[in-house]
Amino acid sequence: MSPVLFIPHGGGPLPLLGDAGHQVMVDFLGAITANLGQPSAILVISAHWEEGVATITSGKSPSLIYDYYGFPDEAYDVEYPAAGDPILAERIFGLLEKAGIEARMDDHRGFDHGLFVPLKLMYPAASIPCVQLSLINNLDPQTHINIGKALSDLRKENVLIVGSGLSFHNMDAFLSKSDGVMDAKNRAFEDWLAHTCTNNNIPPPERERRLIEWADAPAARYCHPREEHLLPLHVCYGLSNSVAARVFDDKVLGMLASAYLW
Repeated sequence: MSPVLFIPHGGGPLPLLGDAGHQVMVDFLGAITANLGQPSAILVISAHWEEGVATITSGKSPSLIYDYYGFPDEAYDVEYPAAGDPILAERIFGLLEKAGIEARMDDHRGFDHGLFVPLKLMYPAASIPCVQLSLINNLDPQTHINIGKALSDLRKENVLIVGSGLSFHNMDAFLSKSDGVMDAKNRAFEDWLAHTCTNNNIPPPERERRLIEWADAPAARYCHPREEHLLPLHVCYGLSNSVAARVFDDKVLGMLASAYLW
């Protein structure tokens, strides 16, 4: 079965600009590919794309979307010339349609930084075709788990699936000086998430319930005032419906974040 991976993608283009607050994450992303085999294609679910229905990039040569602002000029010269994969896009569309999930293909949309920043660190040669899948803008956790379940057959087809987000995403906290109270809240949620995703003693229905009701977790809304950076994990869980391994647990921009591999 092909691996499924939820990763932190950091703050905008900073991981590509030598930012010290991202170095541990950069090192992790560069090393994790040794555990992922050689995929024939990559599907990325990015926190930075929301649509009314599940939408799939289907162009042959998607451009890059520099969906950030206020950075040095070099941030807008980043290149990641990975090909698209229209055949895989059609396959994803078909799987979603079969599961009764409304979907559409978009042959004009490019790749946002939720794709090209981490993949430039993981697969710098840009030689593996990529497809990007949107979140649905209702931000419903059950819906995103169901999307993952609908796509589970892709794991038999040598497609690496990457959920690109952040397990902590509170911009005010990133921009302010951390203190003990903030760190404790951050750690409380990270501990809850790790327990939920990695504990073998949690029955699958209970694990799914916990993820659906994630907002009841300790400090949940402090860590995610808005949940778009967490929901790629829900898609990943739906794809696997099993226990994950936590493969990263360190600070990104001064706050704890984690990565999970199924």
